Amino acid sequence: MSILGNRVQRREDPAFLTGGDHYLENIPVDGALRVVYVRSTVAHARIAAVDTDAAREAPGVVAVFTAADIDLAPLPPAMETMNQAMTRPWLADAVVRFVGEAVAAVVAESWAEAVDAAELVFVDYEPLEAVVDPWAALAGDAVLFPEAGTNVVCEMSIPESGPSDDLFAGCDVVVRAAFDNHRLAPCPLEVQAAASRWEPDGRLTHWSSTQTPHMVKGALMAAYGLDPEQVRVVAPDVGGGFGAKFGSYPEALLLPWIAHRLGRPVRWAETRSESMVALGHGRAQLQEVELGGTRDGQVLAYRLTALQDSGAYPLIGAALTGFTALMTSGVYAIPKVEFSSRSVVTTTNPIVAYRGAGRPEACAALERAMDLYAGEIGQDPTEVRRRNFIRPEQFPFTTAVGTVYDSGDYERALDLLLEAAGYERLRKEQAKRRAEGGARQIGIGVATYVEITSPVPGGEFGAVEITTEGRAVVRTGSSPHGQGHATAFAMVASEYLGLPMGAIDVVHGDTDEVPSGVGTFGSRSLQLGGSAVRLASEQVVAAAKDLAAQLLEANPDDIVLSSGAFHVAGTPAVTRSWAEVAADAGPDGLTAELTYEERGPTFPFGAHLAVVSVDTETGGVELLRFVAVDDAGRIVNPLLAEGQVHGGIAQGVAQALYEQFRYDGDGNPLTTNLADYAMVSAAELPSFELVSCETPTDRNELGVKGIGESGTIGSTPAVWNAVIDAVSHLGVTHLDIPTTPERIWRAIEAARTT
Repeated sequence: MSILGNRVQRREDPAFLTGGDHYLENIPVDGALRVVYVRSTVAHARIAAVDTDAAREAPGVVAVFTAADIDLAPLPPAMETMNQAMTRPWLADAVVRFVGEAVAAVVAESWAEAVDAAELVFVDYEPLEAVVDPWAALAGDAVLFPEAGTNVVCEMSIPESGPSDDLFAGCDVVVRAAFDNHRLAPCPLEVQAAASRWEPDGRLTHWSSTQTPHMVKGALMAAYGLDPEQVRVVAPDVGGGFGAKFGSYPEALLLPWIAHRLGRPVRWAETRSESMVALGHGRAQLQEVELGGTRDGQVLAYRLTALQDSGAYPLIGAALTGFTALMTSGVYAIPKVEFSSRSVVTTTNPIVAYRGAGRPEACAALERAMDLYAGEIGQDPTEVRRRNFIRPEQFPFTTAVGTVYDSGDYERALDLLLEAAGYERLRKEQAKRRAEGGARQIGIGVATYVEITSPVPGGEFGAVEITTEGRAVVRTGSSPHGQGHATAFAMVASEYLGLPMGAIDVVHGDTDEVPSGVGTFGSRSLQLGGSAVRLASEQVVAAAKDLAAQLLEANPDDIVLSSGAFHVAGTPAVTRSWAEVAADAGPDGLTAELTYEERGPTFPFGAHLAVVSVDTETGGVELLRFVAVDDAGRIVNPLLAEGQVHGGIAQGVAQALYEQFRYDGDGNPLTTNLADYAMVSAAELPSFELVSCETPTDRNELGVKGIGESGTIGSTPAVWNAVIDAVSHLGVTHLDIPTTPERIWRAIEAARTT
């Protein structure tokens, strides 16, 4: 019986639950000094002076550094396609561009002493005009990088020739709307942390709370001119990342410079308040949608125009409109589709990849547009979707923007959803409440989606070693931060090695132990890392059969692996164990390693339904039910998959109802702690109703698709649509998200007076 597909309990949890975990702040670094950064309190200003004299004389202080001390080249934009004049200094140099930017580094014997000394650093600011609104940034009245001459980081268009004048020719109906897919704070439970130590032999050891240890190693090599063998990066247990810990930040990458300058190890960990303003934010995309079709529900054309807020420096967030572009047309066979985007810098915290990273933005825009279209033509929103789905027999399917989907059955997902939710009964209940005219009305919102996983080209490293004790050591370039990699990869190895999971150790996050790797982002780990483990396991089995054949004096073709031992086919009584075979392998041991290259990205899909109750007198919203069908191909461990879906839905619901990172017009952050920033908790969420659906892919060795971000793709527009549906009979056709009680109440009052 296969272990794959079973609800195997997470191997990681006992350590996490009993204090046996190893988060970065739990790791001893003997003799380490503490670094605390002085951060800008204004959004945009010239730095007239930085007075560090008092701080240098404070108790326990070893050094204070400013930009004038740093002899490293500035950090370039994340990609070559971005405006290369928009470089980022390690510490703010002459100008600050957002509240929270590091201006000085205070180094002391203890964290408390460094914090106290940081308060003594005086920065003389000469204010410049803040640019918070992306439209104002696009206008360019105030330019953040005068040497660039513009606030535009990059732009793209599909087709390259730009928008056409006749896109909606032949359409009976065209709906248009503007949406704000607003800024979010990732809020991982573990904030950023790092430590650096130069070893006696000149090697650098760097600990980092990151999703991508090998990427951090590459950044350190580039910054300090080091060869690969001179750098070791260790990512211990990581308490959440959600995309914001993709790579590393200047505050962490500067630690080796400080350690080298002072001749002692150093470590740094931000506070929650620092994390809110300095750990990269997500989303922040302004959208204009136009969707046209016939009166009977056939969509003929769609255009999405996006303005991406990149924050103060062009990190990966400036390029995420590329993923929005790939998924513009969603699950629908729309004949004509256009997309265009521009990314601009503003005096705010830089935008990075946040769970879904460009794909939720595409889905939210299209799914709201589909509801607007259904309302305009007087059809049920589920039937409009059904009519326009890509059909199963059309796969692999090339969309109008050139994206090639692997497999899918979108109508089946919708049917499963509507049946599980009791859609017709819900609509009858809604009609009954409306007829009764009470204050509490319900809304039903549906969203169907497809996303791209493993969207960035590049393989993943995997290795399997059999020890002379008969245990297996699995090494992977993937690096977990809560997903359950140790469980999933051990399951894959167990399946193909025939060893119990208890005899399999999974090693990750140490660039000395794992020679290469890419990391964990874009829901890529199982389809690439898991496939690498499968192939490495099969290679080890093939090599072991050759060795077992010699021990059993048989033909390798006649050797069978059964119940963790090798025997000649038809002679199961005489066996050789893994330990015996490994002992006979010689000094090189029994090992296989490879870098697995997938046959293209995969495209998970699904359908989500939300039921909300809205108090039409106060605008208060309660999420009553949430039903989800998420198809991620073959499911290796339903327990892990459901955990990922649960987390994704929670974050998607939060964007629709609660969470928003806000700035005032001067660039001052208004939501800098978890009292002001309404991060969702279990108290606001119902028990999710998950429906199984599996459509395997042929693009990897396991038939799996990514599951880590799917929950965030469909959940936000499903809840968004539900809230608007609850008050649509009152004349409300649009609400910005988050759909707060105030916004709902104001929209209802405005509709009553028109």
